[in-house]
Order: sequence, then C-alpha cells, then structure tokens
Amino acid sequence: MYLDEALIVELRKNNQLALKQLYKVNYPMILSLVMNNSGTEQEAKDIYQEAIIHFYEKLQHAEFVLTCKIKTYLYAVGRKLWLQKLAQRSKFVRIEEVEPVAGLEDVATEIEARESTFQAMEGALGKLGEPCKTILEDFYLRSLTMDQITEKFGYTNAGNAKNQKYKCLQRLKKIFFEERAR
Repeated sequence: MYLDEALIVELRKNNQLALKQLYKVNYPMILSLVMNNSGTEQEAKDIYQEAIIHFYEKLQHAEFVLTCKIKTYLYAVGRKLWLQKLAQRSKFVRIEEVEPVAGLEDVATEIEARESTFQAMEGALGKLGEPCKTILEDFYLRSLTMDQITEKFGYTNAGNAKNQKYKCLQRLKKIFFEERAR
C-alpha cells in the first residue's frame, strides 16, 4: 500500500509521470476484463480512460481517502462502467447483472466497505492464536478435508477435528465482532 500512497501524493500534485505510471501499470487488467467480456481494445481504452478520470477527480477532494489498493478501485470502477456499457447493448452474461448498475459513488463505498471487512477479518485471524488459526486456514483457504486435518493435528477422529474447527470459528467470530465494535 506504501507505493499506492506515494502515487496518490504525486497524482494530487498533478505529476504527469505519476499519471503515466498509473496508466501503464493498471491498463492490462482493464484490457483483459473488457476483451474477455465481449469487448474490443478500443472499448477497453475508453473504459479505462473513464475509470482514470473518475479516480483522478476523486483524488482532487481532500476528504477522499482510498481504503483499498488503487488497482482494486480501478478494477471495480472499470467493471461497473463496462457492465453499464453491456447493459446498453443488452449483452449480459449473467442474469443478476440485469439489475440497475449502481453509480460510481456506490462502487467506491462498496469497495471500501469490503476492504475494511477483509482487513478486520485478517486482524481477527491474527489474534486467534494456534492451533485455531491453522485449522481454519487449512479448512477454508487450503481446502483440506476434515480427515487431513485430523491426521495433521493428531485428533482421534474427524468428528473431534470438526468440533474443534467449530469452536475455533466461534472464537474467530467473537474476536471479529469485538474488533468491529471498537
């Protein structure tokens, strides 16, 4: 995030090199998004230009604080802009996208909320301690089976491992919600 912060400082100073860096680093992501979803290279350039302009305008407001990575923000804005364009062409890939697309302000708020939640969950997981942290990571992130966890931790059977995982999950939820309440 440190590089993002430095880039934001330079962008707020209207540094043209920083703007070129922003364009260069993140464009392939938007190009891929558009090209993989019924778009052309020119449409990707247009969408990216709009996303950059939106981001740049937001940066000009001193009260604007970016709580996620620049890449995440630009992707979300670019995605919403592309979905709006697809809606105009009536080429939705998924039915749930047919609903009216939220404004860019809503996108930014949604991204920031998700990033905040992920950071809070990561913090809660860090405070959980062992063996709970590893059990939950093994099950949810590494997709280990209960039999594999039983063997790894030396539980007598998968039922005991499952019971321990449940207790760990309850502790994680408690820590998470206590942190969010602060």
